[in-house]
Amino acid sequence: MKIFLSGRRLGLILGAACILLAVFWVGCGKTEESSEKIRDLEFSVVGENEIPQELKEMIEEKKQEPFRLTYTGGTELYIAEGYGRQETGGYSITVPELYLTENAVIIKTELKGPEDAGQAGTDPSFPFIVLKTELVENPVVFR
Repeated sequence: MKIFLSGRRLGLILGAACILLAVFWVGCGKTEESSEKIRDLEFSVVGENEIPQELKEMIEEKKQEPFRLTYTGGTELYIAEGYGRQETGGYSITVPELYLTENAVIIKTELKGPEDAGQAGTDPSFPFIVLKTELVENPVVFR
């Protein structure tokens, strides 16, 4: 069975395909709008003695390389980020952003180098930070 398309029918099919593609394209762009901040999340930096044992073990396994982890404990969400092996000590980590969007928790951390080279020491270090915040079901996006 052979199907012949006239120029008009072919034009209609191509036009419909373009419209569907445009609708799909616009629909995909909608996720950008939903990345708008709803509210900041309150958090505390967790001391090494307060890190849940299971999370502590995961950090120990991964600390040689940069890592990003999340861990749920009860009604709390733990977010950990490590920067891997550094040649010296004296590093600190800041958290300029931790906020909730419609479909994600957004976190941004920054590694700050040693302020004084004399205080950095000569031993390698493995800087990481663990934050504790309220349990949110949204996925965590690291920036």
